[in-house]
Amino acid sequence: MQRVELLAVSGLPMVKAGDDLAALIRERLTGELALRKGDVLVLAQKIVSKAEGRLVEIATVKPSQRAIELAAEVQKDPRLVELILSESVRVVRSRPNVLIVEHRLGFVMANAGIDQSNVAPQDGIERALLLPKDPDASAEALRAKLGATALMIIDSFGRPWRRGTTGVAIGSAGLPAMLDLRGNPDLFGRTLQVTISAFADEIAAAASLVMGQADEAQPVVLVRGLSWKLPATNAAELVRPASEDLFR
Repeated sequence: MQRVELLAVSGLPMVKAGDDLAALIRERLTGELALRKGDVLVLAQKIVSKAEGRLVEIATVKPSQRAIELAAEVQKDPRLVELILSESVRVVRSRPNVLIVEHRLGFVMANAGIDQSNVAPQDGIERALLLPKDPDASAEALRAKLGATALMIIDSFGRPWRRGTTGVAIGSAGLPAMLDLRGNPDLFGRTLQVTISAFADEIAAAASLVMGQADEAQPVVLVRGLSWKLPATNAAELVRPASEDLFR
């Protein structure tokens, strides 16, 4: 019987721009949390973005005419809308309080993943937090520094046709983002024809339960007990190509 454990890595301080995130995490990987072969470290996007200095002061943003017009439609700060547009390649849907875009990395998501929650204005300056420039590269760099078997960076996404948000992998290294099960038999010997498991997203959703979405302050989770045989691929593989998108 396979047993999978999800362990919160507690005690991480508030991460700031320029912090050595790998070093902060390594200090807390002791005792039961000491890394073993096969362990997967799952990091919340916020701490990676903060360490990489992806914070933008809202007051420094000058909105374009397009941002001003769209902001009036969606009832958002024009400066925030300008940031969203700068991180996006197209607007997918918009209405009051909703702005869905295609991010430059291919993700279809609300507000280009730009966040103002848990970004404390301790000095009175309002800021917004952008996604890492290259989450897969960030995951690989952190994995190498920590000596982990695999490492993922996750964020919370809403989904078409489903209410609520769930954890989704936006960066990964050291594990297959997808498990292609086509050609394998099912319980009754029938050959699977179309089954591809979003392995990294399933791990992300599980880890997100431990992290929480509010004031839990548990942005790093160690997942132990998983196994895989396929070679490692990046989270970018999970983005559906435009040629396969039936709703575009």
